[in-house]
Amino acid sequence: MSRTVYLNGEYVPEEEAKISVFDRGFLFADAVYEVTAVVNGKLVDFAGHFARLARSCRELGLSLTLSENDLREIHQRLIAENDLTEGGIYLQLTRGNSGDRDFHFPPSQTPTTLVLFTQSRAVVDHPAASKGIRVVTCPDIRWQRRDIKTVQLLAPCLAKAWAEANGADDAFLVEDGFITEGSSCNCYIVTADKTIVTRPLSNNILHGITRKALLRLGEEHGITFEERLFTPEEARRASEVFISSATTFVWPVVSVDGQQIGDGKAGEITKLLRSIYLEMVE
Repeated sequence: MSRTVYLNGEYVPEEEAKISVFDRGFLFADAVYEVTAVVNGKLVDFAGHFARLARSCRELGLSLTLSENDLREIHQRLIAENDLTEGGIYLQLTRGNSGDRDFHFPPSQTPTTLVLFTQSRAVVDHPAASKGIRVVTCPDIRWQRRDIKTVQLLAPCLAKAWAEANGADDAFLVEDGFITEGSSCNCYIVTADKTIVTRPLSNNILHGITRKALLRLGEEHGITFEERLFTPEEARRASEVFISSATTFVWPVVSVDGQQIGDGKAGEITKLLRSIYLEMVE
């Protein structure tokens, strides 16, 4: 059955959702996006996603004319019209239609293009949450403003293709000898003394909404986090490794570059964090 899609103020069947070939999101990846998880028909941490969207827009000088409540209502209507119980909602905002291909920004009054659509998928009981994923490392070739959630995702696509070609499920990206993040997730290792290590926030990584929630929940439950750089070798020798993102929540990593992590199963700290996070969500 066709989904209902939101496009520039209208709710239309996905087959009728058309965007100009001159849209800057298509021509230049001049656009930002967010993905908000849906569980039991409810949005997960929508306020955090809106705040990050607003920040991305400010950093790029991109006009965001709708309020948090406006966007929340659009999300909720899409959930209702598409009968979405579990999955996510994708939002993309572009600088709009330039009228022709031109590197220069269009006039400031040019209308932006806003599109949202739903994706139904397993979030709570996804198989990877219990069996874990295998990752390989590869060079981080992305631009230097990874804190802005733009649609420039060719490098992550190449990283995922590299992982698949090497018998893995995903990739950890490496720059200057340290892991930055995964192709579409934040990364964590657990040391022998049960300290969780994750890279500190900067322009080099995305400021994950789930990551922020996990650090807060860790503090509330007496789980120690340390924000510092860590190497691929540290990851391969770690007691546990896991990832987080808006639609995975927390997934264990059972091998890095072919090196088994722990006993090759989800570790106790990883399982505890996922359980705590799910309690918050549900």
